[in-house]
Amino acid sequence: MRPFLPLLTFIAVFLGSGFYYLWQGVDFAFYQLPSPVATLPAVILAFFLMKGTFDRKLTTFMQGLGDYNVLTMCMIYLLAGAFGSVVKAIGGVDATIYWGLKVIPESLMVPGFFFLAALISTAIGTSMGTISALGPIALGLSSAGGLDKTLVFGALVGGAMFGDNLSFISDTTIAATRSQGASMRDKFRVNFAISLPAAILTMILLYFTVKSGAAVPVASGELYKALPYAVVLILALLGLNVFLVLMLGIVLAGALGLFFADYTVLRLGQDIYAGFKDMQEIFLLSMVMGGLGQMMKEQGGIQTLKSWLKKLQFRSARLEKMWPEFSIALSVSLANFAVANNTVAIIITGDLAREVAKTEGVPPARSASILDIYSCVVQGVIPYGAQILLASQMAKISPLGLAGSVQYCYFLGLVTIVSMVWRTLRR
Repeated sequence: MRPFLPLLTFIAVFLGSGFYYLWQGVDFAFYQLPSPVATLPAVILAFFLMKGTFDRKLTTFMQGLGDYNVLTMCMIYLLAGAFGSVVKAIGGVDATIYWGLKVIPESLMVPGFFFLAALISTAIGTSMGTISALGPIALGLSSAGGLDKTLVFGALVGGAMFGDNLSFISDTTIAATRSQGASMRDKFRVNFAISLPAAILTMILLYFTVKSGAAVPVASGELYKALPYAVVLILALLGLNVFLVLMLGIVLAGALGLFFADYTVLRLGQDIYAGFKDMQEIFLLSMVMGGLGQMMKEQGGIQTLKSWLKKLQFRSARLEKMWPEFSIALSVSLANFAVANNTVAIIITGDLAREVAKTEGVPPARSASILDIYSCVVQGVIPYGAQILLASQMAKISPLGLAGSVQYCYFLGLVTIVSMVWRTLRR
């Protein structure tokens, strides 16, 4: 237990502050204390508990901070933030929403709205941004069709989590692939094969549960402004290096703004920096958690946790083969329940998942997919998560009631379990 005390301290401080502010009635209670600040007591405790000289402890911590995977992840965060900021500034989000709603038949408005939310979130790489952009439309859809707001916003949150899980520029995808040493293309293929059936089941359920024949008016948008999203998706699927993909996306978005919109070079630079600032918290958290993770490794933390998880394996000789994937899913789920942040949960459990996957022969793309999937499943259904809190605040409905209506996340978790069993039975 000793190696994990700093991590438990971070969780206790982060979660404890959230419950305190929740008790005080503060909005977004679990996001009042910046997560990098919550790591400071954990870092101090880690230095106190680790054996050796102060210089050795500092060297170990700095090695974790400067780990190649950690720094690569942080740089991708910055580029993804810059890309999203620039495309949003030139009107890419509004254009994608407009044309998405334009092609959705009115008779399929609610399942189509889920599809649109999934499309937008996959394009822009953020569930929070998707909910913020589509929330007013969800309200209009509910009013125009006389629909239950809980069901409509449940479809919105589900669609937002679809893209949060799959997008090449999502921080969860970046964290999952970098921590497992998997390519984004391979992870997407494995992940999409699981996410697609869950999305289809969700749309079928929404079709038979709610219907609307009312169109929702939205501001018009030029289709060309959504082009950077399509280019980034295609290039990433073709296997181009993610750094090149994102830099080309930024250049293309900036060029479109300069040539076809009221945009300037100065504004482009400001928007790029604004995107950098948007990623500041996760950037700092990733580095500090990298340092803590290295100190945990030095004290045998990964091996200890692996031995604990090993005890959970199935008694059946056949189903025993499921335990590596099951343990990865369980560890990231528990971490997400604790910290209410899917990216943080992946960062916390990434090293463990990589060790388990490497030892037990789970392909990196598979372990990265399971990490990402279950972090998003849990994040999409916990009433104190940012996505549920934002959506419930916009709709003026109960977070608890909304958490029970995010059908996609439940289907995604179920389909993933089925895929685990199916893969085990075929081995």
